[in-house]
Amino acid sequence: MPDFPIPRPVSGDVVDLILQDHRLFESLMREMRDSTADRAAAREAFADVLVAHGEAEEHEVYPRLERRTEDVDAEEVHHGEHEHAQINEALLALLECRGTDTQKFDDAVEKMNEVLQHHVTEEELTILNPAREEVGEEERATLGEAFLRARSEQLDQRPGSEDNVRRLVEEAHEKGLLPAQEEGGS
Repeated sequence: MPDFPIPRPVSGDVVDLILQDHRLFESLMREMRDSTADRAAAREAFADVLVAHGEAEEHEVYPRLERRTEDVDAEEVHHGEHEHAQINEALLALLECRGTDTQKFDDAVEKMNEVLQHHVTEEELTILNPAREEVGEEERATLGEAFLRARSEQLDQRPGSEDNVRRLVEEAHEKGLLPAQEEGGS
């Protein structure tokens, strides 16, 4: 069993489920900051759940909320996708750190935290609050099941691998969600 097991609920209110993942991200961030913790295992769990969460939101949650809520529009959805791309870019830098006991790793953790906290705060205010207010309980449960199914399928594929995150970042550059890469790096 991994040092940092990732919960895999099978049902729930989509808003509550997303918030639970946000708290899990915060917990794993604390572990990555703790020099006495198994930072490599925390990073691996963090990467997997972060990518699975983001992909499930983009494919199952954002499109449905855009159709069902007045306050979640195409601009909010695009902004969320843009922020997921920034998160994946920061995650790639974190994954590229070969050691977990270096200043480079500590700096990458702090950059990851900065990008992630900005997104989490904004998403909770501009997407999740309207969803809780404007989407009925039954629909939020249906959305929760779809989110969890997609999240679980992602988790089964080790989505936080460095190669997969690199692919996601490259796709984000191609889609224009991230600025064009300069020659010789990002």
